Amino acid sequence: MQKIAQAIALAMTLAAAATAATAAEDRMPPIPADNMTAAQKAAVAALSQGAPAGAAPRTVGAGPWVPLLRSPELLNRIQRAGAYLRYESALEPRLSEFVILMTARHWSNQYEWFAHERLALKAGLKAETAKAVAEGRRPANMEVDEEIVYDFITELHRNRSVSDATYQRVQQKFGDRGVIDLVGLDGYYATLAAIMNVAQTPLPPNTPQQMPVLPR
Repeated sequence: MQKIAQAIALAMTLAAAATAATAAEDRMPPIPADNMTAAQKAAVAALSQGAPAGAAPRTVGAGPWVPLLRSPELLNRIQRAGAYLRYESALEPRLSEFVILMTARHWSNQYEWFAHERLALKAGLKAETAKAVAEGRRPANMEVDEEIVYDFITELHRNRSVSDATYQRVQQKFGDRGVIDLVGLDGYYATLAAIMNVAQTPLPPNTPQQMPVLPR
């Protein structure tokens, strides 16, 4: 009976946390076009040019760009770094999106997961791998390169650094550039997740919670 009561209490706690996260007030909602400064309008115009041909156009109406528009020059600079890390880095899209999902999970950022889970699956990441990450579990049956990336990012998140053995596996597989791009990708999406967590950036209307709320 005690175990059942504890399980019920935990479920209620998680449900309450999820409800609170969903109901959190957006601290930095979209800025009406008429209220934008010249620098903000220029940043909006530049944002749509940050993705390469064939990629989904970027808009400033949702996600991290909404709070970032409060600092238009930071938005200008950070989106250029993001364009490189997403589309031109040493990592193929399947691995890049895998890292982004791991970072979204680490920061428990629902919007980042919403924006990238479908891209990860489209790039070839297995649905069961994404599901395990969402639930805070080590995925089973990963590809060799996915396992190398998973161990590196997990260790980096846990220890704020990586061991020689973990470093060498990434360096041997992807080279020095791959090591830096891997760390940069995690850092970039950690920055976006942190900004959205602080701003309490919401999911699009009528979008369900993307990841379970994990106990801390």
